[in-house]
Amino acid sequence: MEVIASSEGYLRAVALVANRDVPSLAKQAALLRPKCVVIADKSAAQGVGEKIFPPEVEVLAGPEHIPSIASAPEVDVVLSAIVGRAGLEGTWAAISAGKTVALANKETLVLAGPLVMELARQTGAAIIPVDSEHSALFQILQGRPRESVKRVILTASGGPFRNHSVEQLAQVTVEQALAHPTWRMGKKISIDSATLMNKALEIIEARWLFELHPEQIEVLIHPQSIVHGLVEFVDGSVLAQLSAPDMRLPIQLALTWPERKPCIAKKLEWSGLIRLEFEPPDPQRFPALKLGLDVATRGGTAGAVLNAANEVAVEAFLRGQIRFSDIIPLCERALEIHPFEARPSLQQLLTLDIWAREEVSRWIATGF
Repeated sequence: MEVIASSEGYLRAVALVANRDVPSLAKQAALLRPKCVVIADKSAAQGVGEKIFPPEVEVLAGPEHIPSIASAPEVDVVLSAIVGRAGLEGTWAAISAGKTVALANKETLVLAGPLVMELARQTGAAIIPVDSEHSALFQILQGRPRESVKRVILTASGGPFRNHSVEQLAQVTVEQALAHPTWRMGKKISIDSATLMNKALEIIEARWLFELHPEQIEVLIHPQSIVHGLVEFVDGSVLAQLSAPDMRLPIQLALTWPERKPCIAKKLEWSGLIRLEFEPPDPQRFPALKLGLDVATRGGTAGAVLNAANEVAVEAFLRGQIRFSDIIPLCERALEIHPFEARPSLQQLLTLDIWAREEVSRWIATGF
């Protein structure tokens, strides 16, 4: 919202989408005056008074409207920011229509990376990453042949439990897990950051987005969140992208690419001392990373199952049904027993998404 409002008319919101947070959507509509808004949850849309939204803004209810606005002729860029598997349909519709997609919904590529990238090649759609780490790699890799790349490095702040022991992680509360030291995010993404599952999903996303081999992708803990990504080339040179930890920069870059414009994001203060620290992640305390590499290597249906299992497990932790340390083992178990398919169709992926959710939910309900 801030990036669009500060663009002096260069960017204009055609449509805004929310699930059920109608008051926030109304405030956004009042600020940006889009052509229409979509309230995906029809029950939340019931009883919405006409005076809540500006009179010129059309109010639509139901998720079926999301693909149609994502592919509307007047839309140039679709910012795909719906969390989780729910973001797939709108993103797929935008890519099918050949739009530029500013992709914040990493789960789309985790679930169906090969199919999504093939569709983009067929339609000419451009996929510009919004995640700060993938935005960094995207910027560094522009115009550079993939055969010149030895490896890429995704950085991670380490979340709130960077220095916790395995025993301490078993006692983590919901409130502690939501208290991220660097970024302000939604609940689901905050928990993923605390388990480092977000980095596991980013490994899978990078594998498909940049056409890399899994062994070319590594993760480093970087508490300051200033270096967002590094690329090492075959000659030994390493290029890095640095910026203040402010999501307004990668968001604006994705919305205006290939142009760069003045941005309201915070700037690095080079006059002061900037300390940059890096350390390898501990696989014992953060097993999600190995899981991400395994899924990126295996491909096929593994990404869909991992994503679905994680979404259910995170929600169960937020409700107090399982421990923080139970999240990753539940995901591992779902991957172990699912009927793997190496070259699945989109329908097979969606079917396994439902299977994994039901299976993990059943395990949780029965005490697994």
